[in-house]
Amino acid sequence: MLNKVTLIGNLGSDPDYRVLQSGAKVVRLRIATNENYKDREGNWQTKTEWHTVNAWGYLADYANNNLKKGSLAFVEGKITTREWQDKQDQKRYSTEIEALVLKSLDKNPSEGQRMTQDSGAKPEGGYSSNQEEDDALPF
Repeated sequence: MLNKVTLIGNLGSDPDYRVLQSGAKVVRLRIATNENYKDREGNWQTKTEWHTVNAWGYLADYANNNLKKGSLAFVEGKITTREWQDKQDQKRYSTEIEALVLKSLDKNPSEGQRMTQDSGAKPEGGYSSNQEEDDALPF
């Protein structure tokens, strides 16, 4: 089985960077991807999809230091669904992308470094896609 997502899009806002009580670092990115197509009348149309991307550990640091609103970013990761209770105690679900690879595609040469969850030193405590912090995501 395969759960893999690849996106290239622009950030709609600055990264939302947090450090949880456990010390884990997380950033939430809102990324827009565009699809251009011709409608039945032959006119070009653009459809924009918004994606919520979460990155943990040093990927969170990388995003916070190298990306900003409008930045072009490459994201590779997996789809995750989170269950939570809203203020009215209703069960809600969020479908998000957990980033495993993150790269700035901005033209600044210093931002061209590719960061992955599998390369380099891991954040303190290691990386796990089943972190307890997933349930306590502060967003």
